[in-house]
Amino acid sequence: MSSNKKVCILYTGGTIGMVPTDCGYAPKKDYFNVLLNEIHQLKSPALPAWEVVEFDPLLDSSNIAIDEWNAIGREIASRYEKFDGFVVLHGTDTMSYTASALSFMLEGLNKPIVFTGAQIPLCELRSDGRDNLINSIIIAGEGEVREVCVYFGGKLLRANRSTKISSEELQAFDSPDYPPLAEVRIDIRYNENAMVLPSRPKTFHLTELHSFPIGVLKLFPGFQFELFEGMINSNLKAVVLEAFGSGNIPTNNRALVDGIRKSAANGTIITVTSQCQRGGTTLGTYATSNDLVESGAVSASDMTTEAAIAKLYYLFSCGYDTDRVKLMMEMNLRGEMNE
Repeated sequence: MSSNKKVCILYTGGTIGMVPTDCGYAPKKDYFNVLLNEIHQLKSPALPAWEVVEFDPLLDSSNIAIDEWNAIGREIASRYEKFDGFVVLHGTDTMSYTASALSFMLEGLNKPIVFTGAQIPLCELRSDGRDNLINSIIIAGEGEVREVCVYFGGKLLRANRSTKISSEELQAFDSPDYPPLAEVRIDIRYNENAMVLPSRPKTFHLTELHSFPIGVLKLFPGFQFELFEGMINSNLKAVVLEAFGSGNIPTNNRALVDGIRKSAANGTIITVTSQCQRGGTTLGTYATSNDLVESGAVSASDMTTEAAIAKLYYLFSCGYDTDRVKLMMEMNLRGEMNE
């Protein structure tokens, strides 16, 4: 690796830099560099040059939302020309949400943005954070990937295809419907076919997100729509409906069917994802999805719920009208779905 490569590490908080407290693990201001100084491998000349930007306040990722997504985006945009790549240290619980959002927000991206973190803090003997951090810095410096991604437990995943699958395994993330962009073994093996992306703008710029009323509704056997009717019939811009199988709903639940039809008629965009980890939604395959088709619901194909939410925020923030948002939800913008 060329010694003149420079990587910016954005430390937002999360388990990787936490320390034990009387209330459990929590981030500690101005302590992260102390932890890094104890990792002698980070001083190796084989690594690209790196520097840390510490956020204030540091956050558990459960407390990260749209304002923080915008803050991360601004930090990257303001340093975009200065660095060859970026590593974003983030808590694992909502990492896929944030990384998915940044994949849409960073238009014309032509550098690696690698999200990573840890299941065990760096202050602990068995921390997985050291390997995750070192490999992320290397990947960010090599510049083979030109997109937002998640590195964890030896796998580099497309950000908007990733999801957290375990609260205790060190391989905490997976990309059920898309192959890894790279796997770290003795060497880092990049998957050139997986790194193919749709055409993108030539010029880099940041699209900040605005808050919009978006809901998520997960169906289950015996679902009582009446309990959620107030939410669905409010002024929601969109609902991500986690349906069964390829996009099926209980059509004998007339309250649910009528509620979906009414919401869609009022302009709410119904985006249908699947509760299955693999495969996606294909509305109209079964009769039990026909009511969704007739209501004008949008198929999310094999998008994750995280990606669908982030994409909706992005499209609404671009100022598109309802018809345009529905059209673009079924278009592959950042490699987030198969069309």
